[in-house]
Amino acid sequence: MGRLEGKVAVITGGSSGIGLATAQQFITEGAYVFIAGRRQSELDKAVKQIGKNNNVTGVQGDVSNLADLDRLYAAVKQQKGSIDILFANAGIDEFASLGAITESHFDKIFSINVKGLLFTVQKALPLFQDGGGSIILTASAGGSKGIEGYSVYHATKAAIRSFVRTWTVELKHRKIRVNAISPGPIHTSLIDTLVQSDEQAERLKTSVMGTIPLGRMGNPDEVAKAALFLASDDSSYVTGIELFVDGGVAQV
Repeated sequence: MGRLEGKVAVITGGSSGIGLATAQQFITEGAYVFIAGRRQSELDKAVKQIGKNNNVTGVQGDVSNLADLDRLYAAVKQQKGSIDILFANAGIDEFASLGAITESHFDKIFSINVKGLLFTVQKALPLFQDGGGSIILTASAGGSKGIEGYSVYHATKAAIRSFVRTWTVELKHRKIRVNAISPGPIHTSLIDTLVQSDEQAERLKTSVMGTIPLGRMGNPDEVAKAALFLASDDSSYVTGIELFVDGGVAQV
């Protein structure tokens, strides 16, 4: 029997990268998974890739759009009735030096990474049973580091760490555990959005790897395994933490 046998999980940002790898881990361990993503084509591809035995549903939507969140949870309620695990993973990264930050840059990143995450959790709460559950938020090692050009993005991730502390206390009476995962540099398709050529991508990877004690970038499966730990009863006495999966980059 899998560690998540019979559980119902919702994963936002679930059509690629860390979210998709986590959905696969959860399904392998027996969970039924709802994955949400902004792009229907990627969502369809993800469902086809990981779906078997009718154990996954894809719901298109943007977490910064509250109507889309309502539609996601309406689908969950209709099909399964309740949630055991929420992995609020959707987020975006965008570079802007201090002197170049615009209002639209700020609003875009905070709208998805902070507002979207907050309402992803809030709107899920009625579907959790009071006997327990696990909420996992994707923060970032960047929330504890200072890296030039990422002040707004890193501020959103620091806000997520604060959410974990407060929500751990607010939800203790319902026995819902709340934890954050803070990945370091992970090799996902997000890297491609930050560069304009393969040469730039390689320079970025080389530069980043020089800061990582383990000497390499991580992969989505390594973060997914940490999410599985926090979702399962293996972490039954773990709440309020920030679990770094970062190769040591924010630790030294």
